[in-house]
Amino acid sequence: MIPPQEASARRREIEDKLKQEEETLSFIRDSLEKSDQLTKNMVSILSSFESRLMKLENSIIPVHKQTENLQRLQENVEKTLSCLDHVISYYHVASDTEKIIREGPTGRLEEYLGSMAKIQKAVEYFQDNSPDSPELNKVKLLFERGKDALESEFRSLMSRHSKVVSPVLILDLISGDDDLEAQEDVTLEHLPESVLQDVIRISRWLVEYGRNQDFMNVYYQIRSSQLDRSIKGLKEHFHKSSSSSGVPYSPAIPNKRKDTPTKKPVKRPGTIRKAQNLLKQYSQHGLDGKKGGSNLIPLEGRDDMLDVETDAYIHCVSAFVKLAQSEYQLLADIIPEHHQKKTFDSLIQDALDGLMLEGENIVSAARKAIVRHDFSTVLTVFPILRHLKQTKPEFDQVLQGTAASTKNKLPGLITSMETIGAKALEDFADNIKVPAVLPFLPPSRPSTHSDLAILFLQQLLDFQETAGAMLASQETSSSATSYSSEFSKRLLSTYICKVLGNLQLNLLSKSKVYEDPALSAIFLHNNYNYILKSLEKSELIQLVAVTQKTAERSYREHIEQQIQTYQRSWLKVTDYIAEKNLPVFQPGVKLRDKERQIIKERFKGFNDGLEELCKIQKAWAIPDTEQRDRIRQAQKTIVKETYGAFLQKFGSVPFTKNPEKYIKYGVEQVGDMIDRLFDTSA
Repeated sequence: MIPPQEASARRREIEDKLKQEEETLSFIRDSLEKSDQLTKNMVSILSSFESRLMKLENSIIPVHKQTENLQRLQENVEKTLSCLDHVISYYHVASDTEKIIREGPTGRLEEYLGSMAKIQKAVEYFQDNSPDSPELNKVKLLFERGKDALESEFRSLMSRHSKVVSPVLILDLISGDDDLEAQEDVTLEHLPESVLQDVIRISRWLVEYGRNQDFMNVYYQIRSSQLDRSIKGLKEHFHKSSSSSGVPYSPAIPNKRKDTPTKKPVKRPGTIRKAQNLLKQYSQHGLDGKKGGSNLIPLEGRDDMLDVETDAYIHCVSAFVKLAQSEYQLLADIIPEHHQKKTFDSLIQDALDGLMLEGENIVSAARKAIVRHDFSTVLTVFPILRHLKQTKPEFDQVLQGTAASTKNKLPGLITSMETIGAKALEDFADNIKVPAVLPFLPPSRPSTHSDLAILFLQQLLDFQETAGAMLASQETSSSATSYSSEFSKRLLSTYICKVLGNLQLNLLSKSKVYEDPALSAIFLHNNYNYILKSLEKSELIQLVAVTQKTAERSYREHIEQQIQTYQRSWLKVTDYIAEKNLPVFQPGVKLRDKERQIIKERFKGFNDGLEELCKIQKAWAIPDTEQRDRIRQAQKTIVKETYGAFLQKFGSVPFTKNPEKYIKYGVEQVGDMIDRLFDTSA
């Protein structure tokens, strides 16, 4: 049970809380009433604002629409005014640009092209909108005048700034590919850079807006003339340098003056001049002994001229390739791509035709020279033909895209040269076997025919592929159409063997001129020995061996045969004292008169024969020291042995009261006399 005091306290506590709750409830009720009042007031305000906003909107929207319409009208007016200004500007183009067009584009190409662009737009406007207006005729006329001025400017720039390439620069350009020590590449500047850019701008404008291709004709005509003149200038340079210094040009001093080329011209083999001189001498007499060439230039002068002509032509061919390559690079920047090949074809024609004509003249000269048996000309064809064939790949590359007639010019010239070269080779082989009707010549040296043939054949070592191709080009067999180097080599070997065979026939015929068989034998010996040594020294023997394995052995056999024939000339000396021809007598038995007379005749016959042969053969000559000593020694051994045996047997026999009259020589004296054979200086 709760105590009364505690219950009373609890009641008071509850009453206090109740009172507080009532006060809170009363506060809340008051707050709600105020909130309701505020809400009513806010709703009233919003209702009023909405009403006013609707009124405002109803007033503003029409104004906005009017403003928007006004702005659109303003824009239309501005556009109309702008179009009017633009249209009106076309009517002023002629007057605004006429002065610029009249003064031309020189020195102000950018401004000029800008004016031409304005005129072009004016022409297009009037054509589209007012084709019957007089303004169209005005701007059209002005446009044509401006176009003509641009064409004239193009021609003027090309003419004024296109320069002939100097011979020295061309020679440096040619030698650049082969000169491993070249410090820098040789480049050609056909046009100054600023001029080139102007030419390119004009070219592109004429193609795009001018609808004109005439400038391409102007371009190729001007550049064609410069190309042709550059090559002709190089040729003249060779002639002038030759006439002043005797050589095509002087070698340059590296890293010094640039007025001389950096490389000497390619020299032909050292023996070619000797061969040419000998061939030309024979052209005067003719290999067949007929007089010819009465109006020939002196040999040295003519030879120098041939050297210059050959070197000049070879260098002009190389120059054409290099300059044509450079021309195409320039053309590619200026001429539209689809016109480049045709324009280039036209550009190179004059220079190319000049080279081909000169080449055909060389062929024609060779053809005429062959008729009069002047085979020196074929030695000129060799280096030229070889160079043409070596240069052909570059030629073909440069001429890509040109007409077939242009591409076929060089192959046609090569074929002509191969044909005439083969003709010269065959005629030389045929003529070498014909003995010349010349005055009697002692066989103290090899026949000029031998010298000629060997010198001529030695040139083939330096031009093996060229000569082989010449011969192969005349073959009609199907295999010849695509002949290999081995095929050509075999043909060349066969040809050399033919020349040597014909030469042998020539020598045999000429040897019959000598009535003395011994002299004839020495003549043949000297020639066979000279031919063999020359073949071995020049490595011609390897070419011969391709088809004639036994050629070397055959020549040695011929040489031995002639030595044996020569040795038989001494039989008339040794036969007098040979054992088989001597009388037989008993030692200690007095000789009969007949026996004494026989011994006297034997001594006298030997002495007279020895003296006669030594006197005659002393004037003969064997140029080869080794062969000369060998023949002397062999003959000396035979004679000394025979004479020694004879002298030993009859030297002490009393066959005469004057032995010194018959025993004139001792054995060693005989040997000394034979040692002086073939020595014209003794």
